[in-house]
This record gives sequence, structure tokens and C-alpha cells, in this order.
Amino acid sequence: MNPATLALEDGTVFEGKSFGAPAERSGEVVFNTALTGYQEVFTDPSYSGQIVILTNPQIGNYGTSADDNESARPYIEGLVVREFSPIASNWRSDTGAGDFLKKHGIPVISDLDTRALVRHLRTRGVMRGVLSSIESDARKLVEKARSIPTMAGLDLATRVSTPERYEWTKPVEPCSPSEVLGSAAAPKYHVVAYDYGIKHNILRRLVQSGCRVTVVPSLTSAEDVLALHPDGIFLSNGPGDPEPLEQQVSNIRALIGRKPIFGICLGHQLLGLAVGGKTYKLKFGHRGANHPVRNELTQRVEITSHNHGFAVDPDSLNLNEIEITHVNLNDQTLEGFRHRSHPVFCVQYHPEAAPGPHDSHYLFDEFTKLMSGNR
Repeated sequence: MNPATLALEDGTVFEGKSFGAPAERSGEVVFNTALTGYQEVFTDPSYSGQIVILTNPQIGNYGTSADDNESARPYIEGLVVREFSPIASNWRSDTGAGDFLKKHGIPVISDLDTRALVRHLRTRGVMRGVLSSIESDARKLVEKARSIPTMAGLDLATRVSTPERYEWTKPVEPCSPSEVLGSAAAPKYHVVAYDYGIKHNILRRLVQSGCRVTVVPSLTSAEDVLALHPDGIFLSNGPGDPEPLEQQVSNIRALIGRKPIFGICLGHQLLGLAVGGKTYKLKFGHRGANHPVRNELTQRVEITSHNHGFAVDPDSLNLNEIEITHVNLNDQTLEGFRHRSHPVFCVQYHPEAAPGPHDSHYLFDEFTKLMSGNR
């Protein structure tokens, strides 16, 4: 078993065993607290530019399945785990997790103290790092970590967006014979979805709710979107800092009031900027599948899936025009808002959540109701 090294920009170094690809990759080092769904993490474009630590100690034990991919390939830069299983036990698995990552050139470091590493990042904040199974000199790796760009100011959404427009028609499918799913609603609405790093399960959920979906590149103009005659516009999740995305924000601003708009994650942040708000970088972000969010309209608490390192500053919003709809109960950060005059709403978390939780699926139905009322 070959050794691997993870070096952080502050000089902290962790050593472990190498799995995945024999490679060296760099990025912002972040952590995710979900207990399952590691393949969905691997293939979520929102993790572009990031080395991901999974706090669940056993990773890889159920392999990977092509049906569970959230995009065409993995987007993480590297993976950090406590224990990585070289074998898989799952009737749905078609490839081992190690082979899956190796095929795409992604290194894995295992057998290190992930608890200590996560506590370090929670105390000092996420930071740049290098994961290598080909270089053992810790000093060289630390210097490399200090030389890579910070996440703040990076436009990664344009990089991961689709280069061409395409149609999506697949609804949600059951993961096993025992899972009971209702039939997809008839496609009554045409939704144009901006791809800033969109996940497949968002598209499946839109189709399940009765939408015919056209996915467009992130820089598509407002005029070109309206020329497709949509009933509604969706703003997707995606990686990086929202503030450099000036053209995307300008397009969104031009669409407000023209068609119903629903935004998720980065789409929520871009809507915040489009209505005059500001965003800021969180100390260590929200990444996991058990974050409690209170719906301020119903006072119900939803357990939600998160993956973001930036947030909208609620104090920067004009509350005469904007109504806050969702608040994070862990740290009181803004999790959702809607426009008081136009059919526009958004949430910071992921209501499509694959593999779960499913408390927030109702938001897709809210979107179809909004489109129905604005035809």
C-alpha cells in the first residue's frame, strides 16, 4: 500500500494510505458530515476545486452505481477518509469506489484522523491544501498549497456549465423494487434551467413535478432564454464565489418580473445579488444532510441537505421588497427568500436531496403552482 500526504496552507500535514489514482491534486479542503451518498458527493459539480473530507468513517463499502451519478463525471479534486473499503457489498454496485475515482484521476487518502482534521478546519476555517501520493516532501506540498488560488473570487460556474443547450426528460426512478414512487406528472410546464453546475436529481425532480426541461449554458442571455418561451426559469446550484458572476447576475436581473423564477444554492446567491444584496464567505461552510432549517411561513422545521461555502447577507436585502422565508437553526444564516412583488423564490439548501432527506420536495410543487398562476 503506497503512502499519501495531505498538506494544508497553515503547515499542518496528515499522512495516510493511498487509494484511487496515484496523483497529486490541490484545492480548498472542506468537509461533509453526511452518513451516506458519497457517490453523489463525488459527482456534484458544486465540489469543483475542492478536496473533500467525509466524516462518516467507512467509505466505499457499497461501491458506486452509474444510476446514482449527479453528473457525467466526478468533480472533487481529492478525497479524504478515515477508512476506505477496497471491496463493495451492494447488489446495485457496478464499480468499486476506488476504481471509479482512479479512472478519473482522483487521489484518495485514507487511514488518517479525520476527526482531528475536521476540528482543525472548524476552528481555523477551510483552507487550501494539496493531496499527493507521488510527493512525500511535506515542505514542498505546503508551499504548493500556499500558491494555489483561494476560492474567493473564483468563477467556477462558467467552467463546469454545459457548453450547449439540451433537453432533459427523465423523471425520478426507484432505487429498488421496494421503493414506492408515484408516476411523474404530465409535462404541463416548460422550464428553462440555467446550468451553473446542475445536479441530475434536480432535473429529475422538475420532470417528476410536471416540467419539460431545457438546460442552457450559464452565460445564456435573458433574451435567448425568453425566446424559448418558458413558463418558468430555474437557477441551479454550482461551485465557487457568486460575486464574480456579473453577467449571470445581470441576466437574472433582466428576467425578474418576466417569468417565475426558482433558485437553489448558487442560484439563491445569484438571486440575492440580482435584487441588490451581498454575499459573504462562511468560515467552514455547510456540507451535510442533516441541517435543520425553519420555514418562516409555516414555522415547520425541515431536515435538509447542504453544500455551500458562501451565503447571502440578510442585512443587505431590502425587506420592503424581499421576504425572508427560511432560516438555518444551527447558525441563523439565511436559507431562503421570496420577492414580495414578483413570482421569484429561492433556497440555499438542496430540496432535491439525493439520497435524502426528502422534507423539502414540496418546493418543486410550489414552483409549478407559481408557473400555473402566472400563465
